[in-house]
Amino acid sequence: MTITSRTEDLEILLAVIDSGSLSAAARNLDIQVARVSRAISRLESELNCSLLNRTTRKLEVTEEGRVFSAKVRESLQVLSEAEEQLKVLQGQPSGRLRVDAATPFMLHQLVPLLQAFNSAYPQIELELVSNENFIDLIEKRTDLAIRIGPLSDSNLHARHLGNSPLMVVASPGYLQQSKAPNNSTELRQHRIIGFSQSPQLNRWPVNCPYAKNNSINVTPSISSSNGEVVRQLCLQGQGLALLSRFMIQQDLENGQLIDAMPGFITSGNQREQINAVYYRNTALSPRIQAFLDFVTPRLVL
Repeated sequence: MTITSRTEDLEILLAVIDSGSLSAAARNLDIQVARVSRAISRLESELNCSLLNRTTRKLEVTEEGRVFSAKVRESLQVLSEAEEQLKVLQGQPSGRLRVDAATPFMLHQLVPLLQAFNSAYPQIELELVSNENFIDLIEKRTDLAIRIGPLSDSNLHARHLGNSPLMVVASPGYLQQSKAPNNSTELRQHRIIGFSQSPQLNRWPVNCPYAKNNSINVTPSISSSNGEVVRQLCLQGQGLALLSRFMIQQDLENGQLIDAMPGFITSGNQREQINAVYYRNTALSPRIQAFLDFVTPRLVL
């Protein structure tokens, strides 16, 4: 088997494990299921062991498959880095760059910059993915992720992009019907638009001497797992919401949203942090470096 064909089989194996089935891997890779099945069979024949247990109902990774696939991820990453370094010697950064970010940051900060970035780096092939929660970069084969809020300890490298203030906002129509609250007591009388799958986001960091640990828990009247949906609900007058300025700056400027409680939210809190994280054991990828160097000074946080 040639190096190229073996690499393709290994990538197919990872796709099957990540997606959970042969058919899902085939759809994600845009190839036939039969090709996926043949690739797995070739690997198992060469290795003389079963990597996957397949039944009509589910697919499970064997212990051999788990150990092997973990090393395969590392090896393919090293191979990708080697190829990239060679391309850099021949000219501009090139190759695929998969970037993950929550939908609001993707829409309001990254998308407006992509035309100029593509013109500056035409050999970089961008793949944009939106996840509202933190993902495993290695498992999802993602080069770079933009994360909003505090970072947990990990083997990821991080580059601080800046802070984006949090603001309690509402539409003019909502505030005409319900007077803006002045304190946490009055806030409880209002409709709150919150987050359904991230309960920590319904804990607001506030400047209030009576608040425990300088924060209060709010009970949403309506909630969503997606920050952009929360913004849209707020624009439609469904209630108050705590949102980052990076996603509502234009709404504030054109009067579609109003800062309903100026000074109520603690400035400089950890939730305002915005970082780019990437997994690299060695030098920073030229593709990632080019992307970060380009977007960082152009972000409007």
